[in-house]
Amino acid sequence: MFGIGAPELIVILIIGLIVFGPGKLPELGRTLGKTIREFRKVSNGIMEDEPVEKTAKKLEASTEEKKVDESAESSGMVDDKDKQ
Repeated sequence: MFGIGAPELIVILIIGLIVFGPGKLPELGRTLGKTIREFRKVSNGIMEDEPVEKTAKKLEASTEEKKVDESAESSGMVDDKDKQ
């Protein structure tokens, strides 16, 4: 993914052990994992929002049509046969 091989990963883990200590390292790993997971959820949610916008536009259009129909009915422009 980032071009990190086994030797580089071992060096990073050793530096992490020296800086944070063996007690904090698992906690930091869990926190990092949760952060990455939440970031992926949010980014996937953004990608899926596009159909929601299209649905909202369709609902707005149908609402506008209903308003036009209601105004026509209130003005008496629609016959009783059309109300069925």
